[in-house]
Amino acid sequence: MPLELTREEEAALDGKQGETLAMAYRILVAIGKATGADRLIPVEWAHLSGVNYNTIGDAGEEFLSHLSGDARFRIRTTVNPMGFDSDSVGRFGLDDEFVEKQQSIRRSYEKMGAIPSFSCIPYEIFEMPKMGTQVSFAESNAAIYANSVSSLRTNKESALSALASAITGKSPYSDLRGEEGRRPGLCIRMKVEEADELAYGMLGYFAGKDAGSSVAISGTDGFDRRSCKSLCAGMGTSGSCGMFTLGEEGGERVDFGKEEMEDVRDELSTAESGDIITLGSPQLGLGEVSDLVARLKGRSFRKRCMIFCPRAIQGQVRSLGYEGELARAGGEVLYDCCTCLTPLVDKKDVDSVTTNSVKGAYYLRTSNGVGVNLKSLRQIVEDETA
Repeated sequence: MPLELTREEEAALDGKQGETLAMAYRILVAIGKATGADRLIPVEWAHLSGVNYNTIGDAGEEFLSHLSGDARFRIRTTVNPMGFDSDSVGRFGLDDEFVEKQQSIRRSYEKMGAIPSFSCIPYEIFEMPKMGTQVSFAESNAAIYANSVSSLRTNKESALSALASAITGKSPYSDLRGEEGRRPGLCIRMKVEEADELAYGMLGYFAGKDAGSSVAISGTDGFDRRSCKSLCAGMGTSGSCGMFTLGEEGGERVDFGKEEMEDVRDELSTAESGDIITLGSPQLGLGEVSDLVARLKGRSFRKRCMIFCPRAIQGQVRSLGYEGELARAGGEVLYDCCTCLTPLVDKKDVDSVTTNSVKGAYYLRTSNGVGVNLKSLRQIVEDETA
């Protein structure tokens, strides 16, 4: 079925409203044709990746700087974490060029009208639209969470497609935006007893490798918010799956038990211990920070611990005394950034990192080039504090 455009969309594609809008429509039309879309539809919210300078480099920074000369976002637009916390960047001895390039990216997005959220968990820090609302999310864990938990509709967008949606307010109608693409083709049965957030992260990583666009998950006793975030993050890291349902749906049945979990652990956990600890990929929300403070109960980390959070909760974290409690325990709370792709973790300074994040483990190993010691939060507190 050919992709049909409205007269207004055709005019924009032809450049009658400027080259920037035409370029954005060209991107969406190309994606629409590749994914079998028959039309473009309005979306109400775009969440953009491609914010960290380590991710997009000089070419991306220059492109955004040029684009921000006349591009303006037409819909609510939020952005992923960047490479550092601006309040504390001076403490880390980062390369001056990295700092300037990162600030240039920040300025470009803000000039185009983005809300400076710098968070990978928009579903925790913003009010969610009504069920069924079409959005365009490029952050993989947020896209999966939006589809699976918030009952919104989005494909796992690329940095470029979500940016084009922010500029046009449109997205191709294909895949997870319709009913057919949301039907699970595989059911994975959770067979790990007393599963914690790390087990669910590894389940997600396992599912992402084998599932299509949607997967059913069963056997999820004790499935809480932290476990859900871990599942979404793990699933978004390893493959193209964009949502899950809970229950015995789907065609083929596959078990995820102790053996399958150990296979994932063997792939991702490459070190016996870590030189530092990182918590926050996805970033920790207020509830998780509160839980961490309660778990510490007067204990202190034996080594440096970096705790990544969205700036949206900074005021609450401070007013409730959590930041002071974590500092007393040797924890360092950082905003606007996260474990993944941050230059704050450098292989020149550390050989390995302890984390409870499957997504963090993958990127620390593949992008930062450090070893990973993968443990649950409970185990980290038990083993790494006194």
